Amino acid sequence: MAQYRLFGRPGWGSTIVEAQLAALGLPFEYEEVPDLFSSEQARRNLARYNPLSQVPTLQLPDGSLLTESAAITLHLADTTGRDDFVPAAAHASRPQFLRWLVFLVANVYPTFTYADDPRRFVRDEMAAKAFDAAVDEYRCHLWHIVEAAVGAPWFLGPGFSALDIYAATMTHWGPGRRWFEEHTPSLAAIARRAGEDPRFRAVWQHNFPGDFA
Repeated sequence: MAQYRLFGRPGWGSTIVEAQLAALGLPFEYEEVPDLFSSEQARRNLARYNPLSQVPTLQLPDGSLLTESAAITLHLADTTGRDDFVPAAAHASRPQFLRWLVFLVANVYPTFTYADDPRRFVRDEMAAKAFDAAVDEYRCHLWHIVEAAVGAPWFLGPGFSALDIYAATMTHWGPGRRWFEEHTPSLAAIARRAGEDPRFRAVWQHNFPGDFA
């Protein structure tokens, strides 16, 4: 049977796609890539599939390639015809799902792209430290915006969606889970509930060993 091939690294953004592939029951091969920040060879190897050398990068069963987690999320919903993670087109929650999906990938996610290794963009060491601190502060501001919009028990209210997978994944990153518990308790609660979902248990344990006991 033709399968997907997911280029990923445990704990990185590929976690979001890995969780969906696993829960949807889609056959896939996981190809772990080395640390893309420290290995030039790893970046060159992945660039053959994704010129930005980023994960997630997904090779589809027909051999074509798909990048960007939001695009992959929408594609998997279209391909399977299921609404497990993406509300159907006519569903009342669909507009808000699209709004916050794009908000997360267009606003919050890039703060990691720029701050994870600020010397890629700001060469001077002191300036890079200041840049890093400014991006971290801006990221916290963005998370407060998200906190004000989330529902309960899930991001969109009663229905689970891929936004909850994003929350469960991204709250493991900076500024750290303790910060989310203290400053964005509703978002932290969503992440905890998603972390307890048995559909994703193996994925969480693969990506965040010990955090999702």
